[in-house]
Amino acid sequence: MSSSRRDFAKLTALGLAAQYLPRTLAQTPAEPRRIGYAVIGLGRIADHFLRGVAISSQSRITALVSGHRDKALRIAAQYNVPTTSIYDYQNFDSIAANPAVDAVYVALPNSMHADFTIRAARAGKHVLCEKPMDVTSAQCRRMIAACADARVKLMIAYRLYYEPTHIKALEIVRSSKLGLIQSLDANHGSNMRAGEWRLTKALGGGGPMLDHGVYPLSLFRWLTGEQPVSFQAMISTPDRDGRFNEVEENVQWVQRFPSGALASGSGSYGVELGGYWRAQGPWGWLQMTPITYQGQHLIGHYASRPEQGAPWIDVDIASTEKDPMQFTREADHLADCILHDRTPSTPGEDGLADQLALEAVYKSVGITL
Repeated sequence: MSSSRRDFAKLTALGLAAQYLPRTLAQTPAEPRRIGYAVIGLGRIADHFLRGVAISSQSRITALVSGHRDKALRIAAQYNVPTTSIYDYQNFDSIAANPAVDAVYVALPNSMHADFTIRAARAGKHVLCEKPMDVTSAQCRRMIAACADARVKLMIAYRLYYEPTHIKALEIVRSSKLGLIQSLDANHGSNMRAGEWRLTKALGGGGPMLDHGVYPLSLFRWLTGEQPVSFQAMISTPDRDGRFNEVEENVQWVQRFPSGALASGSGSYGVELGGYWRAQGPWGWLQMTPITYQGQHLIGHYASRPEQGAPWIDVDIASTEKDPMQFTREADHLADCILHDRTPSTPGEDGLADQLALEAVYKSVGITL
């Protein structure tokens, strides 16, 4: 037996796993209005988000926030944003008076996330914040409290959890087709260029755990549905070329969950890793590659019955969605939550849980963030 691409396409169209799939993508009637986003920070990841919202039927770009006005003017012309809706980091608070902005997308360096999330909340705007949520758990708690006080929604941009192949994977795992998950492993990394802000303690907040390691940490929690209870890590910096004067190059760790499941992860700023995850239970396994912006491929198999010798059901599902669709999906999920007063599937509490895990990994090697 097999789980085919045709079956998967049908399931996607039917809105499988509505808990995680943005409801708006599964609905036929048009929503009464589109949610307006202000994009804060116009770097590489913001470009994906801008292009994703451009193809959305429920979200739109209505403002830009940047420290480089020339760049903001160029992008504003591209996305039909009026020049009166271009802000810098100093006058950002005046966005409160802009009724075209319902929400902000925080795409700034890690250590700036809390400041602009809190300022956006005080301006009455909902927040979609990139991961990691910030660089300390204390700041994450401040972000959650500020949004709660302002009665605005806070969502962390875990785009993979709104992507159909990941939704299918979670449906298989949560239906216990693999049995109790006992072993997980995952990695994510890149060969970071000299001069990147991520290599500075002040802006990045730490090493590859914050930019890449957060993916395995979050995926492990998502797949098991549990919070980890212990960690043990090792770090290394083989390259002495001046890039890693402030942060380490590589991190590997093992973590344990209350059920007894063990997970091993790695993150790197020195090695190009396409990123993958694998989950193993007594009755089967699943593997996903890559965990980047497109091209997800889920493979594996599981027993047709939870007993030795039962026939295998093969899984082989390749996504045909292209970048920037993951960003469209996450933007529309928050838009749907705003329009219907729902809690996002990846709220601030998820970001805080991952930040606490990040801190525990570093604590195991004697580093305090």
